[in-house]
Amino acid sequence: MTETSDRKAVSLPDGDSPWMRVWQHEGAAAVPEPAAPARAPRVEREGLRPGALGPWWAAGLRAATFRPVQGLDALQATPAVVAWLVVFNLLVQVLWQRLATEGPANFHWQGLLQGGLDLAVLAWICAWVSAPGPGRIRLLCLVLGIDFVVSQSSGLLWVLVSQAQATGLLRDLGMGLIWLLWLGPMVWWLAALATALWRQGDHHVRPWLLGVALLAGLMGLHWVLPSQQVWTPAPVARGDDDEFARLFLTEPVLRAQATLLDQQLAALKPQRPGVVDVYVLTFAPYGEEEVFRRESAMVAEVMRQRFDAQGRALQLVNNPRTAEQLPWATTDNLRRALQRIGQVMDPREDVLFIHMTSHGARNGHLATGLWPLKLDAVTPESLKAALDDAGIRRRVVSISACFSGSWIAPLADEDSLVMTAADADHTSYGCGRRSPLTFFGKAMYDELLRTQTHSFTEAHAKARALILQREEEAGKDDGYSNPQIRVGSRIGPVLEALQRRLEAPPR
Repeated sequence: MTETSDRKAVSLPDGDSPWMRVWQHEGAAAVPEPAAPARAPRVEREGLRPGALGPWWAAGLRAATFRPVQGLDALQATPAVVAWLVVFNLLVQVLWQRLATEGPANFHWQGLLQGGLDLAVLAWICAWVSAPGPGRIRLLCLVLGIDFVVSQSSGLLWVLVSQAQATGLLRDLGMGLIWLLWLGPMVWWLAALATALWRQGDHHVRPWLLGVALLAGLMGLHWVLPSQQVWTPAPVARGDDDEFARLFLTEPVLRAQATLLDQQLAALKPQRPGVVDVYVLTFAPYGEEEVFRRESAMVAEVMRQRFDAQGRALQLVNNPRTAEQLPWATTDNLRRALQRIGQVMDPREDVLFIHMTSHGARNGHLATGLWPLKLDAVTPESLKAALDDAGIRRRVVSISACFSGSWIAPLADEDSLVMTAADADHTSYGCGRRSPLTFFGKAMYDELLRTQTHSFTEAHAKARALILQREEEAGKDDGYSNPQIRVGSRIGPVLEALQRRLEAPPR
C-alpha cells in the first residue's frame, strides 16, 4: 500500500522568487517566514500640505526664546517646505525694509541675492551636525523658523525707530543705540541657532563648535562687507531739501571729487600781515540727513559775512546733492585741508575756526555716512593730531553733536576755545531728518552770531538759555543738553581783539 502525504505550498512575502518556495508536511514545525529587508528612511517628496508652514514658525518661536522643541517628527519637512519658508522669510523682510524707508524708494533686485550665501551655509551646518536622514531637513526647517522670528522682530523694531525719527519722537538717535539695534538681533540669532543646533543635532562637540564658528563668521561677513539694500530712497530734485537724495557714483561725481579739494585749497586767500584773519572749515560727515548739510552751509555763510572770512572758508560735506560742488568730509580730506590752511595762515596771529556737525556717540566718535562709501569716523584725538601736525595753534573748535562734551578735554589748551552742543552725558537736539537746523546751530550761529554779537563766549551763554527753553517746549525727556565751553587763557585776548576790529565803525 502506498503511503501518501498532504503537502502545502507556503509562499514567502510578496516579491520573493518562485524558486524560494518551500514544502512542508502537514503537522511539521513551521519554518518562520524571513523578514522583509530593512529600507533606508526616505525624505518625503510630496508637495506643500495646507498649514505646513505655521507649525515650523511656532517651533521657531519656541527655539528663538530658548525653549525646548519637541514633536518635529510629526511636521512636514520636504524640499517644498524649505523653499516656501525661504520665500516667506524673504518677502516679509522686503516689506519691513520698505516700511522703514521713508518716502519714495527704488527697488533693487540684486539685494535679494544676498541671502543665497546664508542659506547655503545654514544648510551645510544642519547637515554637518546631524545624522543622515530626515532629521537634517527637519533641522533646516527649524533653523529657518528661527530666522523668520528674529528677522521679523528686528524688522518691526527698525520700522518703529524710523517712524519715531521721522515724526520727531526720537530725533537724536545716538550711535550706541544704533549699534545695539543692529548687533542685538544678530547676537540673538546666533545664540538661538547655536542652542537649537545642539539640542536637535547629534550632540557631538566638534561639529557643533565648527557650525557655531561658521555662523559667527557669517555674521562678521555681513559686518565687513557693504550690504546691498533692496530699497533705497529715490533720488529727488536737488532743490528739494525735505527729501533724501541717494548718491550715485557717476563719472561726473568721481571726476569732481578727484580735483575739488585741490582747487578749493588753492583758492584760499593768504593771510594779511598785521590783521587777525579767520580761516573757516566746516565739516559735515553724515550724509543721510539734510540738517547737517544745511547747518554747514549756514555756519560757513555766517563766518564769511560776520567774521571777514570771504575767500578763507572751506566746506567738507558728505551729501549726494553737493557731490559735484563740495569735497567729501573724510578724515583724509580733513587732514589735507588743515595742512593747507596751516601753510597759508600765520600761526602767530591768525585763528582757525572749525565747526563739526553730525550725530555723536558717548565714545566721542562722530557719525559718518555716505552710502555706498565706507568711511572712517572722526574722533577728538584724530582732530587734535591733525591740528598739531598742521602747526595750527590758535583754534576755535565748535562741535554740534550728542555727547560732544567729551571733545573738550582732548582739545582744550591755552590757545584754544572749544564749545559743544551738549555735555559728555546728554544728547543734543534737532538732528532729526526734518529739522531745519540743530538747536545749537540755530541759536548760536543763525540767531546770535549772525545778528547780535561777534563774541563766541557771549553767544554761547545766550544760546544755552535759548536751547534750554526750546528743549523744554519740545518735550526733551532725557535731560538738558547742557552745552559746554572752555576758553584758553591765551586765545581769549586774541578773540577780544578780533571782536573789537569787527565791531569798529568803518573808517
